Amino acid sequence: MTEPPQPPNQPPSPSGYGHLPGPPPQGYGYPPQGPNPYAQQPPTVPQHAVPQGGYAYPPSGPGTLPGAPAPGGPGGRRKGAVVVAAAVAGVLVLGTGAWFAFLSGDGDPKKPAAQASGPADPKPAGSPSVDKGDGSGNGMGEQTDLNAGRKPGEDKALWLKTAKLLAGGDTGIPAPAMWVVGDSVVKTVGKSVVAYAVTDGKEKWKVDFQTEICGWADQTTADGKTVLAVKDGEGSNATCNQMKLFDLKAGKEGWTKELAKENLFDGGASVSMALTGDVFVVNRMANTTVHKLSTGDKLFSGNTPEGCQPSHYAAGNGKLLAVALCMDDDKTIEIQDADPVTGKKTWSYRLPKGFRVTSVLSVSPIVLDISNRDLNNADDNKRAIISLTPDGKKRASMSAEGSFETNCNASTADSLQGCGNSVVDGDTLYLRTTTSKGTDNEVVAFDLATGKAKWRQKAGDKRNWYPVKAANGQLIAYRAGALREPGEIVSLPAAGGQPKTLLRMPSGPSANIESGMVTFQVRAFEDGRYFTSATRLNGNNTEERLLMVFGK
Repeated sequence: MTEPPQPPNQPPSPSGYGHLPGPPPQGYGYPPQGPNPYAQQPPTVPQHAVPQGGYAYPPSGPGTLPGAPAPGGPGGRRKGAVVVAAAVAGVLVLGTGAWFAFLSGDGDPKKPAAQASGPADPKPAGSPSVDKGDGSGNGMGEQTDLNAGRKPGEDKALWLKTAKLLAGGDTGIPAPAMWVVGDSVVKTVGKSVVAYAVTDGKEKWKVDFQTEICGWADQTTADGKTVLAVKDGEGSNATCNQMKLFDLKAGKEGWTKELAKENLFDGGASVSMALTGDVFVVNRMANTTVHKLSTGDKLFSGNTPEGCQPSHYAAGNGKLLAVALCMDDDKTIEIQDADPVTGKKTWSYRLPKGFRVTSVLSVSPIVLDISNRDLNNADDNKRAIISLTPDGKKRASMSAEGSFETNCNASTADSLQGCGNSVVDGDTLYLRTTTSKGTDNEVVAFDLATGKAKWRQKAGDKRNWYPVKAANGQLIAYRAGALREPGEIVSLPAAGGQPKTLLRMPSGPSANIESGMVTFQVRAFEDGRYFTSATRLNGNNTEERLLMVFGK
C-alpha cells in the first residue's frame, strides 16, 4: 500500500494502516462534496445524539457544510477493530479488520498499579429557589417514588423533570445544551432557556427568545455568562445571525449584536460557538470570526488575501487554534496558533497531503483527531489522533489496541470541539473503547508525551464507561449499568489505580428511567450531583423525560 507523503520536516515512520468502513467525513477547511449518507436519520432520533456502543461518524461529511451543528450522530458498530501506528508522521489510525498494532516491546498496556484512592466525596452545595414551576419538583409527570427500590449503599434520585410539548413540525423539539452554574442547571428547550434549582428541580426562570436557538457555547465565564445565537425570524429563509450575551445565573440577556455577513456565501441556519476568556468564536458555513465577549464586537476574521486561510477557530484555556485551508494545488490543511486579540500566528503545523482535522480534542494541550479525506479510494481511508507541542511541533501519536469512540460533534453545537466521550487533562487523554456487543468496554488513558496507553480499566459485565470530565489528576466517568440496572459515577487517578465510586444511582423505577436516558443525552457531574438530560424531544404532546438529577 502506498504511503502518503510526509508533511514538511516530518521524519518517516513505520507503515501499517487500519481502515474505516466507508468514506470518512470532510474535515474543516475542505470544500463540501456530494450527499452525506452518514448524516441521515429518522426525524424522531435526537439531533445531537450519542450512539451507544458504536462509532459516531462526525457529521461534517461530504455535502455537510463546515461549521454547522451535527445533523445527526449515526454510525454502526465496528467489529474487531484495532488501533495501529501508521506512516502519517507516526500517527495512530482507528481501523477495522485483522490488523496489528506496531508497538515496541514495552508498548503493551500495563494493568493499573495499586494507588491511593481518589479525592473525598464532593460536598453538595446549593439551595432551592422560589418555585415558579408546577410545584412537584418531580416534573409534570411520572410522579412515582423514584427511590422506592433503593438498596443499602445506594444514593438518591433527587428529581426528574418531564415536559409535555407539541412540536410545530415532524422534526421534534431540540433541547441540546445544558449548563450547571451555581444553584441552577440550565437547559435549552426549543426557543427557550430554562433554569431549575439543582436541589429540587423547581423552575427558577425561563426566557423565551421567540425564534430558534441556533448556536451556543458550552463554556461559561467564571460568573456564569455564555454566548448564544438565535435566528432573525421564522421560516426556511431565517438566518442564524443574532448573537447574545446571556447570564445563566440571573436568566437575563446582555448585549445583542447582528453577525455581519462577510461574503456572498456567509450565513446559514446554524453556527457553532466556543469561548475562552473575553473572546468567543463563531464558526459557520463559509467564514469564521472572533469577537470580544464583553461587547460582542468583532476582533478579526479568518478571511486572508492569500496563503492558508483559517476556516475554523477552536477556543479553550485562554488560547485560540486555527484550522486553515491552504491555497495550494493539494488544498492541504494547516494548524496555526492565533493571538486571541489580533489573530496573528507565530507557528504553523501542516498536515500530510490528503489529511484534514476531524475535530480538536483539546486546544491546550493540543490534541487533534485527523483523517484522510480521499474519497476516491475507500480502502485507503485512515484516521489518527496526534498531540502537538505548544509551539506547533509533532509530539506523539496515540497507539493502543481497541476500537475507540471520541463522539465528536454528537452532543454539542460546536462541531469542531464537541467531543463528549473524550477528555484531556494535563498530559493525559482519556478515550472509551467500543465493542461489537455494545457493552463491556474499557476506558484508556493515553500519555500525550509518548502516545502509549498508560492504563486501561474494564467497565465490567454488561456495563459501559462514559468519560465526563477530568481535572486535578482525576478522571470522572459515568459507568452505566446493564439494562434497567443503576449506574455510578467513578473517579480514576491519572497515574492508574483502583476506581473510587463517588455516587451510586438507586435501583428500582429510577434505574429504569436512568438506563433509558443513557444513549441520547448530555451529562455532567458537579458538586456531588450527576445530571443527565435529553438532547431532543419528540414534541408529540405526551410526557417526555427531559432532565434527571442524582445526589446524596
